Order: sequence, then structure tokens, then C-alpha cells
Amino acid sequence: MRAFAWFLAAIAGSLLAAALLAYPAYLLLHPHFPSWWFEKIATRLFQLFALLAVIWLVRRLRLNSKRDWGYGVPRIRWRRQFLVGLAAGLATMLPVTLSMLAFGVRGLNPGFSGAMLLHASLAGLGSGLAVGFVEETFFRGLMQGAVLRESRRPLLAIVLVSVVYSALHFLARVRIPHEAVTAHSGLDLLAQAFANFAAPATIADSFLALVAVGLLTGLATWWTGSIALAAGLHAGWVWMMRATVGVTRLDPDARYAWLVSHSDGYTGWLVLLWTLLLLLVLSASRRRFSSWRARQ
Repeated sequence: MRAFAWFLAAIAGSLLAAALLAYPAYLLLHPHFPSWWFEKIATRLFQLFALLAVIWLVRRLRLNSKRDWGYGVPRIRWRRQFLVGLAAGLATMLPVTLSMLAFGVRGLNPGFSGAMLLHASLAGLGSGLAVGFVEETFFRGLMQGAVLRESRRPLLAIVLVSVVYSALHFLARVRIPHEAVTAHSGLDLLAQAFANFAAPATIADSFLALVAVGLLTGLATWWTGSIALAAGLHAGWVWMMRATVGVTRLDPDARYAWLVSHSDGYTGWLVLLWTLLLLLVLSASRRRFSSWRARQ
């Protein structure tokens, strides 16, 4: 899978380049922006190099058309499918939130009010739209689309992309004090970013849950021929998740607290089991989604 290897190389190269250039950038920028921590500069460098890598990959793999990006559908139809996904995302993640409240895993914040709920909902909507569009465009549009284009095993391609998608969510964030910054801090930061993978049991629940989410959105993209439905689903899920976390708090001593990961306070075994059930429902409805692709 040549395209998959190129994407992995682009991600790894962006991380390494950011690690190597973080210290020179820190020396240049810190005197002018003393509040910027070393890891913030390294993160911004990674984002810059990742953007440049995407531009290079688009040229290298000739991902020039709207279809290559997951937008190869007439605008009205794309918007309609996105809205269907958004509504479905909210509707399918609501039972998870209600289950957490019913099991006592999460409880309403003290001082809960309509204003708090409105603020959390608006913040969740903004996050959902940003995450849904950006992540689905890159992972399911560009990356999965490029890998599928040259693969004879589409399911394997979708699984591989889903694993990469999940893994990138667990790069640890480490803060290095200003007085501890050295010429090796970039490489130290890079090594510590993978610390979560040294103790896989601590992230297994969330990791597998996000792999399942990637599989579901990956299949939705493959079967419908665009990322519209997947982006809507993703946006709806993040919207519900962020709104829930914004108005509730996790009770680590609850009887069923093990159902929810402490990494983000929401994903975990409960989300994994529910997503697997949704995968079965999606698979049973495959003909309907395939008909969307046929009409396109």
C-alpha cells in the first residue's frame, strides 16, 4: 500500500521535523512571546509541517479532484447528507450520555443552569463542526481515499487508516518549564509524546473505541462515495460529547466508572460497545447507502 506508506511517512516526518526545529524556533520566538511554552511552539511547528506535507501528498498522489477529498457530490446533495449525519450523530450519541447519567458515572455540575447548557451546546457545536470537517477530510477523504484507490483489500485499508486515526489522539502533551528547555528538548518532547503507548492498558478502552468510530465513518464514506455522512456523524458525536462534558462531571468512584475512560472522561468501553452495535446497524443498511453512491 504505497499511499498508506506515504501518509505514514508524512506524519512521522512532520513530527520529527517539529522536534528538531522546536529549539531554534523557541530561541527566536520566546523573547518576543514569553508566555509561549516550548511545547506550544513545537505543536504549531508540527501543524505547519503537517499542512505542508498534505500539500506535498496532494501533488505526489495526484489528489486533485473534489472526489479525492471526499466532496465529489453536488453541493445540495452533500449538504443534505451531512445534515442527515449530523442529526444521526446527535441521536445515536444521546443514549450514551443518558446511560452515563443513569449509571451515575457522570452527574450534573453544581450550579447547572440553562445558560450553562446553552454555552456548552454552542461550544460543542463549534468543536463538532471543526473536528468533523478537518478529521474526516484528512483521514476518510484524502488518506482513506488514496489508500482505497490502489488497494485490493478495502476493509484492510479502512482498518489501517482507523488505527492511525485513533493512535494520533493519544500523543501525550508534556509541559517543559522554560528553565528546563535545552537543545535536546524537542527530541525529549517527541519521546514523551509516545509515553501513553508504553502502558497500553491505560488507553485500551478509548483507543479501541476510536478505532471503532474510524471503522464506522470509514465504511460510511466507502459506501456513500463521499465524506458527507461521515463528517455529519462525527460532528454530531463530538457535539454531544463536548456538551455532556461541559455540563457534567465524572465520578471516578461510581460503580460503573470503568465504562468510561479517564483520558477524556467520555470514550471508553461503553462507547466501544455502542459503536460496535451501530456498525451492525450500518452494515444491515448498506444497500441504502450504496444507493446514494449509485445516484452520484
